[in-house]
Amino acid sequence: MMNIHVGNLSPDTTEEDLMKLFSQFGKVKSVKIVKYPSSLSKGYGFIDMPASAEAQEAIQNLKAKDLRGKTISVGEARSRN
Repeated sequence: MMNIHVGNLSPDTTEEDLMKLFSQFGKVKSVKIVKYPSSLSKGYGFIDMPASAEAQEAIQNLKAKDLRGKTISVGEARSRN
């Protein structure tokens, strides 16, 4: 299992957009865009992919990809510990 951080998201990017984008590289377990209490996007989110090899392929292929007019950043999520 690998948790992927996606940043610099456009405010109108949806979880469905990210699911579709990352599913091109393999199975996606979950997608979560982090939001303010007002439901506005904070501009980043997380994707869980069960297979590390597929997750690495997604990271490599989606770095600096344009999504809804913004260049997204993609990398392995870091633990807060």
